[in-house]
Amino acid sequence: MELRKESRDMDSTERADDLSHYEHVRRTYYGRYIGAAAVLAVVVWVILAFARGQIEWSITWDYLVSPPILAGVINTIILAILAMALGIVLGVTAAIMRFSTNPIINYASHGYVWLFRGIPSLLQLLLWFNLALVFPTIGIPGLFEWRTVEVMTPFVAALLGLGINQGAYTSEVVRAGLLSVDRGQYEAASSIGMHSLQALRRIILPQAMRVIIPPIGNEFIGMVKWTSLASVIQFSEVMYASQSIYYVNNRVIELLFVAAFWYLVVVTILSLLQSRLEAYFSRGAGRGSNAR
Repeated sequence: MELRKESRDMDSTERADDLSHYEHVRRTYYGRYIGAAAVLAVVVWVILAFARGQIEWSITWDYLVSPPILAGVINTIILAILAMALGIVLGVTAAIMRFSTNPIINYASHGYVWLFRGIPSLLQLLLWFNLALVFPTIGIPGLFEWRTVEVMTPFVAALLGLGINQGAYTSEVVRAGLLSVDRGQYEAASSIGMHSLQALRRIILPQAMRVIIPPIGNEFIGMVKWTSLASVIQFSEVMYASQSIYYVNNRVIELLFVAAFWYLVVVTILSLLQSRLEAYFSRGAGRGSNAR
């Protein structure tokens, strides 16, 4: 009897473990279907709105590669690259100054970040462009002097306004990257006789780049769009070129689409380059964990 009871218990246990006799019922994701339908409805509505709107798409296509627009695109790229380069130089310098034990240097870095992050970018462009109202001349009196109104062209004003402003934000990104490196790396560099700058250049910054590159790349993409602010001070970038054309032919929306198209093209290319750069600096990051 006991053997039969144990046998029945074993059979019931095996049947409970065997799931082949159960019917598989797929779960219905109603939320997904509703969300997908809502997204498709919005997309269709937007497409129909643009298709039925009073937009002369032929004008948009005609001006996509017009000489003023292409010149504006080139000026946009040049300004973005130079302003970002200036911002990176100033940002790295300010970030290193934040780690200085000299209180004057430390507070100067704090003041720089506080000032230029606190003033809107558009206002900074206008201040630089109208600098001649404060400093009529620039230079060393008696040796060389220039009239500020001649030096502070729209390009120079845009470069200084965007680049110096960017440096304040970049300094915080670089500082975060430096803080992400373990303190032991600093001590190891010091133990083999490296001074601070050598340690930063050879050990600390290469390790911090994995943390620094993604936000810096994002800031560079943002810089491409921030160059549109330079149209206010009459710098001939792509936005200003589009405005100059639609002020004449009154085709506002068509020319705005032209500008939007080129911004998307440049940003897409930069996004691809950013992903390649991130992959380059992130190589080998996970090898240690995989080895374990």
